[in-house]
Amino acid sequence: MPDLSFQVEGAASVAYSATPLLAFKLRVTNADAQEVVRSVALRCQIQIEATQRKYGAQEQERLLDLFGAPERWSRTLRAMLWTHANVNVPQFQDSVVVDLPVPCSFDFNVAAAKYFAGLDDGEVPLNLMFSGTIFYELAGAGLQIEQVPWDCEAKYRLPVRVWKEMIDHYYPNIAWLCLRRDVFDKLSQYKMDRGIPTWEGAIESLLNAESEGRDADSQAQVSASSLSVS
Repeated sequence: MPDLSFQVEGAASVAYSATPLLAFKLRVTNADAQEVVRSVALRCQIQIEATQRKYGAQEQERLLDLFGAPERWSRTLRAMLWTHANVNVPQFQDSVVVDLPVPCSFDFNVAAAKYFAGLDDGEVPLNLMFSGTIFYELAGAGLQIEQVPWDCEAKYRLPVRVWKEMIDHYYPNIAWLCLRRDVFDKLSQYKMDRGIPTWEGAIESLLNAESEGRDADSQAQVSASSLSVS
């Protein structure tokens, strides 16, 4: 019966894909080097072990939406699910290296996307948890089927640089924001009413108006204080 272990040897962006995609170089090794494994239908759940790294002041500020204020991180900072991945491992003896395709989202409504975008550099500690079905032959008994044990895992520290280079390749100088339909309709109407040609221009106009409103309120408070003193 196969006794498999797993190790991630590296990760890189896939240059030509319909959506952002990382390829993890996954080595699958069988304890019995002479046994032939016909194939493995492998499933993988990838978790971000957020507590296993340090965070700079700017990173803490950008991760406020996920974990709250840094003084609360002892209670709120925890591992989170990133994604699921699948790969069919071909026939091998001893060991084989396959590309595990890991789809990546740049939707800022997704917690993992917020997390990656909030990091400056360094590495992201990952825990890859495997399951699936092993197909192999047993002498005199023909094709056999076994399940990948539930405790099969692999640790890997993904360089933040790899994720950023992938996103820059697929979305150069772009960030995606998903809006509710009613909010989008209001923004669209605002844009058309003012003849603003781009969505960026509409959002900048709103931000500028809000900033000017704050400045006007501050000036009014200062004037009121001056009159009160007089």
